[in-house]
Amino acid sequence: MNGLSFRNFAAPWWFLLVIGIVGLAVGYVFVQRARKKRTMRFTNLQLLERVSSAKPNRFRHIPAIALVISLLLLTTAMAGPTAEQRVPRNRATVILVIDVSLSMEATDVAPTRLKAAQVAAKSFAEGLTPGVNLGLITFAGTATVLVAPTTDRGGVAKAIDNLKLAQSTATGEAIFAALQSIEGFSQVVGGPEGPPPARIVLMSDGKQTVPTENENDPRGSFTAAKAAAQKKIPITTISFGTADGTVEIEGQPQSVAVDDSAMEEIATLSSGDFYKAATADQLRKVYDTLGEQIGYEIKEADASRPWLILGTLLAVIAAAASLFVSQRLP
Repeated sequence: MNGLSFRNFAAPWWFLLVIGIVGLAVGYVFVQRARKKRTMRFTNLQLLERVSSAKPNRFRHIPAIALVISLLLLTTAMAGPTAEQRVPRNRATVILVIDVSLSMEATDVAPTRLKAAQVAAKSFAEGLTPGVNLGLITFAGTATVLVAPTTDRGGVAKAIDNLKLAQSTATGEAIFAALQSIEGFSQVVGGPEGPPPARIVLMSDGKQTVPTENENDPRGSFTAAKAAAQKKIPITTISFGTADGTVEIEGQPQSVAVDDSAMEEIATLSSGDFYKAATADQLRKVYDTLGEQIGYEIKEADASRPWLILGTLLAVIAAAASLFVSQRLP
């Protein structure tokens, strides 16, 4: 409850009641002083001791003090205090884009890059908050929309389990497919508030090979990243694998080193974030981080409940203390 200002209250005008509460406190002090003066004017002190109740003690002011504090707390609650709170998103679109090119068969990440990616991606999908619509696209030589954006995690998990490897790496086509999927979904669910915020999560281990190795090709990955930036859809890229990865193609080992620079550039061009994961554990941690970032948002939320509880409890204490100390309510 520290560091509050009027900007942290939804209805700060309720604090005008404090004037009345201060007036009550001042009135109580004057009444006590007036009572003391009347007592001192009583000429027959022996008679006063016989007709008056026991001598008041220092605890007699507790009910009044508790009541004043209670009123202050309840007034604060009525003013509607707010605080930044982490709350689940109730609308967002995320497209998970996974590379299934032959390089994903490399064993530099145990048991293979693909198997490790499947485990981490499933955990990410199942851990997302219910309000996030998640879609799945895979790509090798072409991009395939396996699951359109949905809150049903079962379909996404099943599709991840059934991923199959294929030749080539069409990163740009995958990004364009994700943008198209987001646009189609936004047209369906967009309301007065506009389309839900969207993000692409791209996980790949290699350099683009289709349509060419030139990322600035009209259908290349850098061109697609710029298109995403224009639509204000950031791309979070995960570069997965190591520089030592190899696969056998037609009986010959071929190097499939991860391409960090291209993945980082895609993220930069789209105003997104870049992550590097060289192990299955690192990939899982990256997905855990993304789940926290995507699934939750910081909002100004109502924070009046603690003030209301404390104020009510003090009001009860004031009443109980009043009955105990003076056998009457304040």
